[in-house]
Amino acid sequence: MSEPVTIEDIYQLFRTSAEEYDRRAAESKTEYDRHRAEIESILAQSKLESDRSMAKLERTVERTSKAVDSLTTRWGRFVEELVEPAVLRLFQEKGIDIKEVYPRARVKRQGMAMEIDILAVDDTDVVLVECKSRLSQDDVDEFLERLTRFKIAFPYYKNYQAYGAVASIEINEGVDRYAYKKGLFVIKPSGDTVTIINDADFRPQTW
Repeated sequence: MSEPVTIEDIYQLFRTSAEEYDRRAAESKTEYDRHRAEIESILAQSKLESDRSMAKLERTVERTSKAVDSLTTRWGRFVEELVEPAVLRLFQEKGIDIKEVYPRARVKRQGMAMEIDILAVDDTDVVLVECKSRLSQDDVDEFLERLTRFKIAFPYYKNYQAYGAVASIEINEGVDRYAYKKGLFVIKPSGDTVTIINDADFRPQTW
């Protein structure tokens, strides 16, 4: 006949079960910690590789950006050199008796800096010419905004009548018409030189 189960037997069973649970829990935690350490190591290595790749990509983008900026600048300078010799003739033909031409006119005053690609001047009028290798609507809008600040940056010309002109080798579709409607002269290549394409109905905006 089996002996009766006592309270002490139940406590002993409970203690044994608890000890076994604690042992297994400790083993599971150790295994979990080991796996976690492995995962963190893999993630850290992956992050290191990712950071290296990102740094390399950033350097490549920076070099590419500098190359593009340099190329864009060179093309912009080419347009300036193409337009500058023709400016006197072009605007004299439009009734603006230009006498002097200043390439890349710059000013810095009271925290304001401005550069005009070509500044053409007579006794009462001044023409600001913006030169781009490829002209976009954003370029036109930015130039229009600069025209509103021109006489603040160049107060010497505050009593002059200021006109704006954009010159480019290539012009995005519709942008020449957009500039025309905004009151700007539009200058494009024509044979070995350049020409103003605005028709006889054009009425220039003044600033």
